[in-house]
Amino acid sequence: MVDVFEQVEEELRSERYKRLARTWLPIGAGVGAIALISALGWWGYQTWQTNEADKASVAYQRGIEAFTAGNMDQANTAFGEAADTASRGYKALALMQQAGIAVEQGKNEEAVRLFDEAAKAGRDPIIADGAALKAAYLLVDKGSLEDMTKRLEPLTGEKRPYRALAQEALATVQLLHNKPTEARETFVQLQLGQDVPQTVRQRAVVAVQLIDSGTHGAVRKIVDEAAKLPAQPQMAAPAAAPAPAESAPTAQAQPAQAQ
Repeated sequence: MVDVFEQVEEELRSERYKRLARTWLPIGAGVGAIALISALGWWGYQTWQTNEADKASVAYQRGIEAFTAGNMDQANTAFGEAADTASRGYKALALMQQAGIAVEQGKNEEAVRLFDEAAKAGRDPIIADGAALKAAYLLVDKGSLEDMTKRLEPLTGEKRPYRALAQEALATVQLLHNKPTEARETFVQLQLGQDVPQTVRQRAVVAVQLIDSGTHGAVRKIVDEAAKLPAQPQMAAPAAAPAPAESAPTAQAQPAQAQ
């Protein structure tokens, strides 16, 4: 009798295992297939991204060489090829190079467009904010107060790399639009603030003096000084993040691997 019960119990266990297998094996196989596909997809994406960065690096280097040789058309074409790749780092740098060439050629509207595109493409705030600030500099005495405020206020945040320069530019725009009270407040903050570049601090002192004396119409000289752009920015790859300097960022011409 005991043997019969054991046999029945064994058959019940066997049937239970079969039901579990029929239920869970397809699910397990599906999960395994998804995991395999995901791994292969990630590997493929990484390989594609590396290839795009390599392609951008080659084009960017050709642009630097052409620019150094004084061939602006070839340089612009090569930087355009780098900007057309999926490497966001090189895309931002190449667009900034193209913008610098546009400035050299007196095409400021084109330069603003390119700097704006570079700011959107750049992941590193050193690059993205630098591009946005350069675009604002080109418009500082032309843009409306509303547009310039929209451009500059995001760059004045606590941890933004060019905070002091953006504050100075915004105060200058306010002064140019007959907002001396608001401008003076910002210039005073720049006088007293920590981690403010010495040249910015000195210009802030002059601006406050001009406002207090009622002769702030002479601020045009400050605008010209603050808005000077390098003749042609030599951009570094995004991995080499320089410390914020006293002017919108310049960097080394040699490209590094960028994703």
